[in-house]
Amino acid sequence: MVGNWRWNVGLGIVGAGLTLLFSIGKNPLSVMLMRSMYAFIAFAAIAFAMRFALAFILQPPVMHQAETVGEEGKGTQLDLQTPDESEDLNQMLKSQLDGHKSQEAQQQEQSQFKPLTPPKLVSTQNKEPEELAKAIRHLTGG
Repeated sequence: MVGNWRWNVGLGIVGAGLTLLFSIGKNPLSVMLMRSMYAFIAFAAIAFAMRFALAFILQPPVMHQAETVGEEGKGTQLDLQTPDESEDLNQMLKSQLDGHKSQEAQQQEQSQFKPLTPPKLVSTQNKEPEELAKAIRHLTGG
């Protein structure tokens, strides 16, 4: 567990003290002491439950011995190296100096952008105005 029993007692004393302060002058001494005792027990129990939950949340995951043998260092380092592309860059620059177009440039010229023109599903051409009005009335419920 996180911490020790002093946290439970300390928070219990804080709860009992607050209860005692708020009930001074409103209750007889026996009632104040009884309620302070109940507050001490309640606050100590709440502190114990919070410490238990905190210890459960913060405990490291338990791994089996067979799994940790081969995977001890995995996932602890991050490799941020980029691949060496200097030869590709040099080849591209040489091809541009020679006046030859690279294969990628030739492919881009061959496949020019063509906008998508899907066929119309419903055409209103060659329809009578009365039929169109009837269809609109049918769709709108009128």
